[in-house]
Amino acid sequence: MAVVKTTRSIPELIGDVVNDFTVLVRKETELARVEMSEKIGDLGIGIGLLVGGSVLLIPALVILLQAAVAGLVAAGIASAWSALIVGGVVLLIGFILLAFGISRLKSARPVPTRTIGQLERDAEMAKSQVRNDNDPSKRAA
Repeated sequence: MAVVKTTRSIPELIGDVVNDFTVLVRKETELARVEMSEKIGDLGIGIGLLVGGSVLLIPALVILLQAAVAGLVAAGIASAWSALIVGGVVLLIGFILLAFGISRLKSARPVPTRTIGQLERDAEMAKSQVRNDNDPSKRAA
C-alpha cells in the first residue's frame, strides 16, 4: 500500500485548519452582525410607525367623543361638524400609520436567515471535504 507524500507537516496542517476556521467564524459573525442590524432597523421603523399611529389615535378618539357630545347637545351646530371632520381625518391617518407599522413588523423577522443559510452551506462543504479526504481509494496508488 502506497502512502501519498505531502510537503506540509501535520502541525502545519492543523495550524492551517485552525486559522481557516477562525477566519470563517469571524466572517460569519460579521455577516450575522450586519444582518441583525438591518433587521433591528426595520423593527425600529415599524415600532416608530406604531407609536406615531397610536399617538394620533388617542387625540382622535377624544375629538370624536367631544364632537359626539357637542352634536347631541346642539344638534346641527357647525363646530360639532368641524370637530367630526377633524377627528375623522386624524383617525384615518392614525389607522394608515398603524397599518404600515404592522406590515413592517410582520415582514421584519429578527433572524439572520442569510447567515444561517451560509453556515449550513459551510457545514455541508466541510462534510463533503472530510468525506473526500477520508476516501481510501484516493490514498492508495
